[in-house]
Amino acid sequence: MNTGDTADDASDRPLKRGWTTGTCAAGAAKAAFAALVTGDFPDPIEVELPSGARPAFALAMHDRGSEAATAGIVKDAGDDPDVTHGALVRATVRRGAPGAGVTFAAGAGVGTVTRPGLPIPPGEPAINPVPRRMIAAGIAEVAAAHGVAGDAEVEISIEDGAALALKTLNPRLGIVGGLSVLGTTGIVVPYSCAAWIHSIHRGIDVARAMGLDHVAGATGSASEAAVAKLHGLDEVALIDMGDFVGGMLKYVHAHPVPKVTVAGGVAKMTKLAQGFLDLHSKRGSADLPALARLAAEAGADADLCARIAGANMVAEAFQIAATAGFPLGDCVARAAWTTAARALDRADVLLEITVFDRDGALMGRAPLLPAKGPARR
Repeated sequence: MNTGDTADDASDRPLKRGWTTGTCAAGAAKAAFAALVTGDFPDPIEVELPSGARPAFALAMHDRGSEAATAGIVKDAGDDPDVTHGALVRATVRRGAPGAGVTFAAGAGVGTVTRPGLPIPPGEPAINPVPRRMIAAGIAEVAAAHGVAGDAEVEISIEDGAALALKTLNPRLGIVGGLSVLGTTGIVVPYSCAAWIHSIHRGIDVARAMGLDHVAGATGSASEAAVAKLHGLDEVALIDMGDFVGGMLKYVHAHPVPKVTVAGGVAKMTKLAQGFLDLHSKRGSADLPALARLAAEAGADADLCARIAGANMVAEAFQIAATAGFPLGDCVARAAWTTAARALDRADVLLEITVFDRDGALMGRAPLLPAKGPARR
């Protein structure tokens, strides 16, 4: 790690963008197919992104046999905390049957889709549509340049992908055996949270495709376990929404599920009650005086409100209210419901808010009601 002025300079520099797994797979597949056609591996290898940009990548490994060629590229995710940063993405390419075009297979570390609702149907390797198009385009480019057919069998593998996949939502989405080969632009934007939002959307898609009528988005593991127990929900119904309440609710607005529960801890739900739809700390902190005013509106006396406003943190304010026998959690849940209903905005979807403490105890609840119409406070 750098120290002194160098570290300060580094912290001020723009965050470095990286490359998606799909881009790395496309480069590796194009290089391997070129080796089948010409006997040589182009290194570096150019990849055309959906934008038309053509970055070039160095090969980390290559190997050619009599019937197949393999090339690998190490993924650089830039400054994004991506679990696949540094992973070796390999493509093994064989000649395909005449007229078959490009077909895909999951090698070691790449998952297989087992549930409906994802962009790729069950039984297929978890290689998403845009990476598939990029791979096919690269092979077509090589084929056209050398006057050969672009029929090829492409097997993508990711080193340690099965272990890395356990750190993702793939098992919950029904992608078994490894990672997904993802990417829509070919570029990883650091801390854009695009991957998390993507997983929220896919989780809802899977739940809808499986016919579930109730999903629950939770801000963390404790609230997720608590809401699953409260409603007896299947794992597929649980959406790891993190701080992105608005992102989840806006997607449900366009892709409705009959019942939606938003579950979170006391601090996160207090922020939702105060109008935040992104609950990350960088977006703002919970306002204790505002929490005291909410309590006053619900009938708390002046002394209790003063103690709530003077608490060090939201959890302490809840303890103060609980000792006084005041249902602060219900007040927060009702106000949070109003914020969430504005984002969801569908009369045909029932919305519920549940507030839990760190031990999973239910501290407050706004029951399932249509998420449209007059605010219910």
